[in-house]
Amino acid sequence: MKAPFPYFGGKAAIADLVWSRLGDTPNYVEPFFGSGAVLLARPDDHCWWDRIETVNDKDGLVANFWRAVKHDPEAVAHWADWPVNENDLHARHAWLVSRKDSLQERLEGDPDYFDAKIAGWWVWGICIWIGSGWCSGEGPWKVVNGRLVKSNTDEGRGIHRQLPHLGNAGRGINRKLPHLGDAGRGINRKFLRVGHGQCAAWSQHIRNIVFRLCDRLRGVRICCGDWSRIVGPAPTYTHGVITSVFLDPPYSHAERDSDIYRMEMECADAVREWCIKNGDNPLLRIALCGYEGEHAMPDGWTAVRWTANGGYGNPGNGRGRTNKYRQVVWFSPHCLSPTNGEQFSLPLGQLPPR
Repeated sequence: MKAPFPYFGGKAAIADLVWSRLGDTPNYVEPFFGSGAVLLARPDDHCWWDRIETVNDKDGLVANFWRAVKHDPEAVAHWADWPVNENDLHARHAWLVSRKDSLQERLEGDPDYFDAKIAGWWVWGICIWIGSGWCSGEGPWKVVNGRLVKSNTDEGRGIHRQLPHLGNAGRGINRKLPHLGDAGRGINRKFLRVGHGQCAAWSQHIRNIVFRLCDRLRGVRICCGDWSRIVGPAPTYTHGVITSVFLDPPYSHAERDSDIYRMEMECADAVREWCIKNGDNPLLRIALCGYEGEHAMPDGWTAVRWTANGGYGNPGNGRGRTNKYRQVVWFSPHCLSPTNGEQFSLPLGQLPPR
């Protein structure tokens, strides 16, 4: 499966490589879940339905989406089903930001709590938002007496205003339907044949995506909080079975654009120290993502270089364009041996032609 929404720093491009080195372990832990691109790409021949999988994300809006999808996919699909509309984008953005803090408190205080409306509106918006900053709460525009106005103060949370994504038919759940040319195919065939039109087909398409995610998450344990909470002995090696840990922390402040992951504290150094401390454990297979030069790992760790897509960092010659050539994933000593899937790897310190 693919991630249902675009996400800065997603690792879909190296998911196959990661699974070739982690293998089909009985236990899997992912402390920085984000869009879930790596977990969702777990090969079908890996018996993930009979495995322990634990994921976490500190961002309550992200964690709420996954929790809501798991428990009430019908409601999430209902709230996510809406056309691209700039006014709605601004209004819903401000509404979400105003509820971000209280949502976090509810998620942390009640393991059964979720808000399907927040989940649906959040994923609808992130799929048509351009670049970073969705629900960051850093912008100057605020709702005052029911009107969106620009404020010159820093009091409270605000939003940025911008056009929705207009480059194609949408992204994530709003991407173009795979087939609308005839009576339909697969699960949509009967739905389209009865003449409900493309609006009905689009609604069914979104519903299908959300329900597939629900099925995949059936046995996944979803946590919301600090990354370190799910990498202790209990969630990992005390099971007595081999555990894979995929770590994709927000890259250090010195290495990333200042407006990305603002809500995250500096944790890249702490993650590296955990990796070094636990890398020799024969029950752990660890993959750590970062930029070249960001982490100095001990002997026995292997580094694989890869080139990111770059997204909106591609135009021009800024940091985003440069950093996409600096992506590295480090594998701990007890990971599986390299396979042909690593043939695209480049030696560290060697940039490909631009």
